[in-house]
Amino acid sequence: MTTAPLHVEIDGSPAPDPELLATLTGGYGHFTAMQVRDGRVRGLGLHLERLDRSTRELFGRGLDPGHVRSLLTGALEAAGRRDAAARAYVYEGVRVVVSVREPASMPSAPQSLKTVDYWRPAAHIKHVGGFGQSYHGEAVRRAGFDEALLTSPYGEIAEGAVTNIAFWDGASVVWPSAPCLTGVTMALLEPRLPSVRRRVTLGDLPGFRAAFVTNSRGIAPVARIDDVTFAGGEELMGRVYGAYESVPWDEV
Repeated sequence: MTTAPLHVEIDGSPAPDPELLATLTGGYGHFTAMQVRDGRVRGLGLHLERLDRSTRELFGRGLDPGHVRSLLTGALEAAGRRDAAARAYVYEGVRVVVSVREPASMPSAPQSLKTVDYWRPAAHIKHVGGFGQSYHGEAVRRAGFDEALLTSPYGEIAEGAVTNIAFWDGASVVWPSAPCLTGVTMALLEPRLPSVRRRVTLGDLPGFRAAFVTNSRGIAPVARIDDVTFAGGEELMGRVYGAYESVPWDEV
């Protein structure tokens, strides 16, 4: 008995590679996102290490970092870019997909966050198929906020929809200890600042002097979370930006 080949159409036209399309739309995989400037990336080793670690967890085999670097280099050259926002996705069969687009940066204006009752599943993995965080992110933007802040039903803070968050208590940068993705920017900043990880709840917010968010695009101060405002972040942000600028760039 023979199995009929998979047939997929897109807007009425047959897909050129149905098996690949089925893999990419299956919603099971992981990725990393990075900003490339002059062919270089901050924390490239952390990106490659995370890809390998997540590939082992999801697919039971490793991922050669040299292979990923060659794919990134090839995609940047094919796009004719030295500056870009690049992503490397890994899917079933350890198929690596690289995307390259215009470079991006974090908005410079202080951000407003709205809390939502949602935690990402397998939060330590930067996995694809993040419908929940996209849903909540769009909802809070329609409500006039910049980003969703993910909390438990009991008010414990984990992370933003597409960011990590940290708070300043006057002595330490406090990273929430709830399950979250340790983003590369967070991983670069944590050892370069007086950092601690501990449980943070919504009830703790009035006791903090300042807050900021991080992701692959950079860093931004937080002006408010729901109705709690933060006004004492100038000194902190100077230290945070200075720490980030001290991170060396790695050639792709």
